[in-house]
Amino acid sequence: HLAPALAAEGHQVVALTIRPLQSDSWNGVRIRTYKIERGTTPNVHSWVSDFETKTIRGEALFKAALELKREGFSPDVIVAHPGWGESLFVKDVWPEARLAIYCEFYYQTQGADVGFDPEFQVVHPGESCRLRLKNLNSLLHFEVADAGISPTHWQASTFPSRFRSQISVIHDGIDTETLRPNRGIRLMLPDGQELSRDSEVVTFVNRNLEPYRGYHSFMRALPHLLSVRPDAHVLIVGGNDVSYGARPPGGKSWRDIFLEEVRERLTAAQLARIHYLGSLPYQHFIGVMQLSTVHVYLTYPFVLSWSLLEAMSMECSIVASDTAPVREAIIDGKTGRLVDFFKPYELASAVVEMIGDPKGRAQLGENARNFAREHYDLRSVCLPRQLAWVHSL
Repeated sequence: HLAPALAAEGHQVVALTIRPLQSDSWNGVRIRTYKIERGTTPNVHSWVSDFETKTIRGEALFKAALELKREGFSPDVIVAHPGWGESLFVKDVWPEARLAIYCEFYYQTQGADVGFDPEFQVVHPGESCRLRLKNLNSLLHFEVADAGISPTHWQASTFPSRFRSQISVIHDGIDTETLRPNRGIRLMLPDGQELSRDSEVVTFVNRNLEPYRGYHSFMRALPHLLSVRPDAHVLIVGGNDVSYGARPPGGKSWRDIFLEEVRERLTAAQLARIHYLGSLPYQHFIGVMQLSTVHVYLTYPFVLSWSLLEAMSMECSIVASDTAPVREAIIDGKTGRLVDFFKPYELASAVVEMIGDPKGRAQLGENARNFAREHYDLRSVCLPRQLAWVHSL
């Protein structure tokens, strides 16, 4: 949203990407593609393999930037997501440009995602050493960056104090006009059942179903939930791969591991009310959220998912984990309910209570939408602040 808005103001905006595209322009933005020319070195030390990958990508963008400079292009401001290393060397090409970086997450050896879940403890004694080296990329960026932007206060707080004062907290923005409640929504399930807003629908969304986003806690809540609410359907959205954290053992998937764990505690009829929808096109995801009676969002102390704020915008009644990033959006008893990440029975009980209280959950949903509009609306809040941030550079 930011790049087209800058172009609409009359600025010359160029985007560099490794994604092959059919066009060299988009919404007023000039597009330049470039290629990664090599892979990582076989058998390189595991602690530094991550930085080698980032160096390779940084070199590729460095060469693309040199070509742009030879053509006479000289930017005033460069905005980059530094997480994969591309922007490591842009100031070597354009030392006078102002470099602004997207500060998504700074790896911690304690106090964030690592060590949070006792069920999945890393036992390798060198893990903290690997994580420290994983932050090399960020540390090198701090030396050359002029400013940072972070979507949430908690994510900004993970960065070292010496750089934190340069970080503005401005969310990417939620399109609350598009993401609205829809009382007439209906959904046909793959087995032919049709659900409407009159149905009892519990929703759960991950990019990929895995422990980082609480899939195991959610599954362990289902036996109690489905026994107490015999008409409730559970819609689970998400892929079968891994986005964060370790891969499951034995070549299995986290989805199947935790489904098998609870299978013996579920009847055939209860199992039939659990619907795995896989990864969905965005419009279908919106429909699922608009159908939701209660939406469950769980996460380690990690990057806050857009899906939570999108669910709030669509007036979902939300039960969420009482973890640090979530508390910025979910105020217990006002914009949703907070429960202990590690207590599935407490989670199930909160969902059951919310299903049985239509008036209360409607108020929570209305409050959630109002909060999303006030703090995260794209057009009235976030994009104007992003534009002002770029102009301040």
